[in-house]
Amino acid sequence: MAPGEIEALFTRSDGQYLFARWGRPIVPVVFGVDDASLSVFKGAFEAVVALAGHSMAETDPELGVNLMVFCFRDWAELLEVRDLGRLVPELPALVARLEAGGANQYRIFRFDRDGAIKAAFVFLKMDAALAAMEAETLALAQAALTIVLWSDRAFNGTSLLAKVGERVILRPQIGAVIRAGYAPAMPVVARDPSHALRLAARVSTVDN
Repeated sequence: MAPGEIEALFTRSDGQYLFARWGRPIVPVVFGVDDASLSVFKGAFEAVVALAGHSMAETDPELGVNLMVFCFRDWAELLEVRDLGRLVPELPALVARLEAGGANQYRIFRFDRDGAIKAAFVFLKMDAALAAMEAETLALAQAALTIVLWSDRAFNGTSLLAKVGERVILRPQIGAVIRAGYAPAMPVVARDPSHALRLAARVSTVDN
């Protein structure tokens, strides 16, 4: 990928460049799915975390669980989740906005004092579009979308997944960016666009 393409992945709508990765092991939990789908989500998170060279854990010493995925049929269901309002400030206003906008998914990230990701909340309204997706595809997409802080417009009009025969995989270019972002020599947080040049150099090395 060209440096400009990588820069666009982390340049937000307000023009700010911002990259952040997890600063602690990921401890995911998924609500609202059956046991079979739960296993699929767990496998997807394990695969993407392994790709990044990061780690998972059984518990987070500060939060217990630090990546929560909620699957539901109606946005209003979130208002009935016990204590979720403490974790997500202004939850009623958020639900109203998402409902009015016809959204079917939303992600919220929380950061530690250094700016690294310390928690994430993934909301999936299982409308016709999401319900029609294979569980493996949906799980892989969400795992990839939460492994780093992408721009809010990073994948507008495109996908981070690709189909190879009957299998759906993470696009190799996106996987290479994730691996590069988690390289030990790379910063956990970056706000200067020159960071994209460093990512591009590492991606180029992997490609060659």
